[in-house]
Amino acid sequence: MSAEFKTSKPIYSQIADRIIQQFVRGELHPGEKLPSVREMAIQSGVNPNTIQRTYGELERLGVVETKRGQGTFMTEQNEMKLKLRHDIQKEMIEAFIESMRSIGLNDHEIYESVNQSLKRSDHES
Repeated sequence: MSAEFKTSKPIYSQIADRIIQQFVRGELHPGEKLPSVREMAIQSGVNPNTIQRTYGELERLGVVETKRGQGTFMTEQNEMKLKLRHDIQKEMIEAFIESMRSIGLNDHEIYESVNQSLKRSDHES
């Protein structure tokens, strides 16, 4: 999982985002055990304290559960996965709309360009 990190956002937060995205995509399953802090730190190429902070943040959000002496596990609450997916979707749409407006497009133009792109991708499938 070792990857490049952006300087604009804390590393622990970027790792948490990756774990959440893996969960939403179904790459991580409800109740699945995450690597230990030490293992995840090695895989990510970061300090174990960074992973400890990542896991702490994920636990605070209700995405993972730490079981003393057993490890850290993805939540088994299905509604959490749906909520996370909705939150990510909303965030991406808002960022997209903001970007389109920043280049001077109005809502109708944004809608039309998305509609045309979707039609093109339907024909290519």
